[in-house]
Amino acid sequence: MSPRIVSIGTAVPTTRVAQTEARDLFATQPGVDRLTARLIRAAFDAAEIEHRHTVLAQLALSGAPGPDDGTAFIDAERGLLRPTTGTRNDLYIRTAPALYAEAARVAMADAEIEASAVTHVVTVSCTGFFAPGPDYRLVRDLGLDPSVERYHLGFIGCAAAMPGLRLASRIAESDPAAVVLVVCVELCTLHIRPSADPQQIVAASVFADGAAAAVVTADPGAGREGGLELDRFSTALTSEGEADMVWTIGDHGFEMILSAEVPRIVGREIRGAVDRFLAGEATPDVWAVHPGGRSVLDRVEAGLELPPTALDASRGVLRDYGNMSSATILFILERMLRDDSVADGARLAALAFGPGLTVESALLTKRGATGSAVAGEPAGAAVGAVAGA
Repeated sequence: MSPRIVSIGTAVPTTRVAQTEARDLFATQPGVDRLTARLIRAAFDAAEIEHRHTVLAQLALSGAPGPDDGTAFIDAERGLLRPTTGTRNDLYIRTAPALYAEAARVAMADAEIEASAVTHVVTVSCTGFFAPGPDYRLVRDLGLDPSVERYHLGFIGCAAAMPGLRLASRIAESDPAAVVLVVCVELCTLHIRPSADPQQIVAASVFADGAAAAVVTADPGAGREGGLELDRFSTALTSEGEADMVWTIGDHGFEMILSAEVPRIVGREIRGAVDRFLAGEATPDVWAVHPGGRSVLDRVEAGLELPPTALDASRGVLRDYGNMSSATILFILERMLRDDSVADGARLAALAFGPGLTVESALLTKRGATGSAVAGEPAGAAVGAVAGA
């Protein structure tokens, strides 16, 4: 049997910030001139995001200012501060493990998989580091067997869930009894900073925090029936873009370069990358495209000549959650798992974009009805118990 995603679980921090609220926070910072304020408002309004979640409770309009000890992100006058990278990473260490565990628990419960059945753990993140890391913490927090094989994929960027799923698929192909837990957690808002740089403004307007987990196995007797069969994967590097999407570590957080060229490069390259990936096969029935931003989705839609509704799931996740880096594509696939209009046997193409510029692709087939991972959650995400700072 082909490896399949049996289920997907998602989780987000408790603090939910309206896009208009975030826009006004950045636009009214001390020292922001009229031109910069206009750029901020235009970027935030054009993003087509309504809400985002964050571990930084201070960012909410009702949030209290941070402590006066160098660890605050917001002062008493609602001014954005510039804590060190160490301070930001410390908050990642305190808040990320609970989100890893929560998304994993939702996925395992929906898959009807006990902790004792998990044989491999793959964790994914580009927004924080610690060791022993999230893979180790999942073994402890979920009560997994201490002999579980563990892998961590770090600093790959927004496309990283795809290599995570590819690794899980390879493991399941080589070991038919394997049950692989893939968990992505990204706390992008830890790295916000006040800036007049247009690239930093664009990054601030779209990035958010979230977690997603997938249970992958080729064992037909493991978990419940149905899911998404993982048929094949592909990786492609565009002919340009190495300097247009860049993720580096600075003294005051991780620094994202996201130039205005990224959507244009995606638009120019996407047809060739997808044609090579499909290699003459029929056009997929459904598309799951990582929403790096609204303009990226627009370029993909135009470049592939897709109908206006083809990227509704991607646009819906962007609207409800923003860009949660690697976790985002799993939020989209989770919606498709629950969507009864995506029929048994439907062919899905998943696309994600990362630094390089890298295009990661996967072809999947939906099998059976799967229902919702979280009863009563129309958006598909469990709200986490992570209050943050």
